[in-house]
Amino acid sequence: MMQNAKNTIAEFEEIYLSFYPRLKRFAQEYVIREADAENIVQDVFLDLWERKVFVLSSVNLASYLFTTIKNKCIDFLRHRMVMQNAANKMQEEYELALQMKFQSLEAFDEHIFSNTDMEAVIANAIQSLPEKCRQIFVMNKIEGKKQKTIAEELDISVHTVESQMAIAYRKLKEILKDYQPLFIFLFI
Repeated sequence: MMQNAKNTIAEFEEIYLSFYPRLKRFAQEYVIREADAENIVQDVFLDLWERKVFVLSSVNLASYLFTTIKNKCIDFLRHRMVMQNAANKMQEEYELALQMKFQSLEAFDEHIFSNTDMEAVIANAIQSLPEKCRQIFVMNKIEGKKQKTIAEELDISVHTVESQMAIAYRKLKEILKDYQPLFIFLFI
């Protein structure tokens, strides 16, 4: 039994030494970074060791290894593309937010804040919201509660909270259109 284990280890080491450099070069052609190629090849060899596929004489080992590396590279590249697309989307959203803030600052009129009736304008705008919409808006923006907490307290779905907040933003944006920098400053 002990001799069998030693033979299996020796056979695996021979396969590893024989195939590792070629598999790594193959993987690196597609994933570019050497460290990523090494990780992929190590994962394949770990799987090979755990499944003991190499002890089966019916398996074309070279074909098995290169096909497995190919599939792991495809998975790796798919994952990278999804991550890159998500990063690009976040970057676009960040740039859009910056652009909005820049435009808001350019349009900023300090006289808006010197108006003594500003609190009344804001209070009237909030008061003009439908009752449930106003309640949710106040809980979120004035009291600082999270949407999930509001949903639990009012025994409604988070989706309802989100849609009521969207309605509130839309109505307040319309009501406060002459005070857009103030709207952005206070509510976004």
